[in-house]
Amino acid sequence: MARSSLSWAKRAQGTRSPWRPACPNRAGCSQAVFKGPDTDINLHVFTVGCEEIEQMLLFRDWLRSHPDERRLYAAKKRELAKQEWKFVQNYADAKTGIVHEILARARAANGAGA
Repeated sequence: MARSSLSWAKRAQGTRSPWRPACPNRAGCSQAVFKGPDTDINLHVFTVGCEEIEQMLLFRDWLRSHPDERRLYAAKKRELAKQEWKFVQNYADAKTGIVHEILARARAANGAGA
């Protein structure tokens, strides 16, 4: 979906959110947090070829096929969800460690290294 389409969708739903880079120093990656009257959405949008796509799909597929890793990640998210966060990004930053650990195991298992 193009950025202009997303902007139109936000206006139609009465939400506002500034776009910001989701992947610092990488072109083609954006993120927006939509705050609406009845829903909050954290949306990542990538252009074709963005490096982050491969990472996210590897992470998703690994969690789908490894229940132990999925439980570990879910437990960390539940632990972090109990805390108050001033910004959504603070929560995302707090789970970076576990995400990197899981991704390293997924890469090693797929022969991609750490």
